Amino acid sequence: MNRRRFLGAGAAVLGAGTLGAFAVPAAARLLAEARPGRLLSSEIPLPEPFQLPLPVPAVLAPVHSDATTDSYEITQRVARLEILPGVRTEAWTYGGTFPGPTLVARAGRRTVVRHRNELPVPSVVHLHGGHTPEDSDGYPLDLVLPVGSAAGSSGDRAPGRTAAGHAGMAGMPGMEGAVDLSRAVTGERGYTYPGHQRAATLWYHDHRMGFTGPAVWRGLAGFHLVRDDEEDALPLPRGERELPLMLADRSFAADGSFAYPAVDDELAVPGVTEDYMNGVLGDVILVNGAPWPRVAVDRARYRLRVLNASNARLYRLELDPQPPGGDALVQIGGDGGLLAAPLAHDAVEIAPAERFDLVVDFSRYRPGTAVRLMNRFGGDGTEQVMLFEVGSRTPDDDPELPERLCTLEELDPGAAVATRVFGFRRSRNAGWTINNQAYRPGRALARPALGSTEIWRFFSDVHHPVHVHLNSFQVLSRNGRDPGPYDAGWKDTVDLRPAEAVEVLVRFSDYEGAYMLHCHNLEHEDMAMMADFVVE
Repeated sequence: MNRRRFLGAGAAVLGAGTLGAFAVPAAARLLAEARPGRLLSSEIPLPEPFQLPLPVPAVLAPVHSDATTDSYEITQRVARLEILPGVRTEAWTYGGTFPGPTLVARAGRRTVVRHRNELPVPSVVHLHGGHTPEDSDGYPLDLVLPVGSAAGSSGDRAPGRTAAGHAGMAGMPGMEGAVDLSRAVTGERGYTYPGHQRAATLWYHDHRMGFTGPAVWRGLAGFHLVRDDEEDALPLPRGERELPLMLADRSFAADGSFAYPAVDDELAVPGVTEDYMNGVLGDVILVNGAPWPRVAVDRARYRLRVLNASNARLYRLELDPQPPGGDALVQIGGDGGLLAAPLAHDAVEIAPAERFDLVVDFSRYRPGTAVRLMNRFGGDGTEQVMLFEVGSRTPDDDPELPERLCTLEELDPGAAVATRVFGFRRSRNAGWTINNQAYRPGRALARPALGSTEIWRFFSDVHHPVHVHLNSFQVLSRNGRDPGPYDAGWKDTVDLRPAEAVEVLVRFSDYEGAYMLHCHNLEHEDMAMMADFVVE
């Protein structure tokens, strides 16, 4: 099957029709796979692991602060970065770095981030995990067109602009002139985050319809941390002993550029070649943009804010060697902030877009121990993530974790006013779908009432990490039984394993409008596994 014709011949990856028939052998192979994705091998010699120091993304300073608001500015631009030693890689960046700069916000204070687009393509910014108004959520058609790409002053609205009227979207199947992009702006857009949420590890990334996968792969991702008084009062590791860790697998072409199996190298037509329809896996594990880095640690507790920013790769993280007695990874938080109490694990499974807030006590190791962070789902180089080099220093300021972290609100299933079912499946006729429907902007699959609580039931064919915008949720059950070992606390992304059903409880608060429900395997998302829901 010619993939370009398959995507472009009026079929609806993102419109009102269907994708057309898939090759049966390919569909059967996907259903048989235990984990998603296909490995894309690099064409350039790769460095040995643990040669480079772990970089820590810089914290962005506000350009202005007043009694209620902190304001920031970020320019999205192309930069040539040394990711592999001695090699320059062209990246799409927030502020010239990959990852982008870290924003540190305060609960109860408004954060305003103004993004200027100097990339060659339109962009959309989504604050993943953010509790935000509709106009700042990063709906995939709220485009920021590149500077100078259209008439009008920077940030002006573009009434009546359609998909065929701007670069990068004209070839999108089902979109030619069919969708009103009146909310697109040229050059710059301001995003307002009111800060009505608890402390948590969030992240921001591109969310442009049909092209999220290649945009994030090329570098458009960064941390956004929220802090509050409740968390500050706890004796948690701070300063140099608090490490954000963005995990992202990538592959490299012979010239050092990011390799990605796009169906169209110019990114005018969305999608990947057929072999990679179930997700793209890289053969280089980057942590904060560095391949298999190392970091020196004291014999003390460290807080690791772990984010899976990979397009499709699942990780099973484990320390090697394990400390005496096991329970090496003590979880104190998840997507939506602190757990009620610490939860000890020997290993943690983390799907794309999930975050795990972990504490590791390196005093349990002898000085000089080299502790590897392993990925037990990996192989041929991707089984190693990074190295911790345990020093001899034992700091005095290393208090034990408390037995209780917070009083965690528990939603009441009896208060649910509706139960909705969402099937995440690959259809022979419609591609990656939710409830057998390929994504069409403006078509809502649910209309929950503002202030209401609902039970949402997700079921799957293969692996699908399901992300809900606007509100975090709590997992009620897996396959009619108790939640899994990695489902504790508030979440905004939940991993559905093959042929699994998960029920979550979600309360829709504060903001009306159109929001998104989608798979966070970015190749699935780009190929139509998204849906709107409207809070009324």
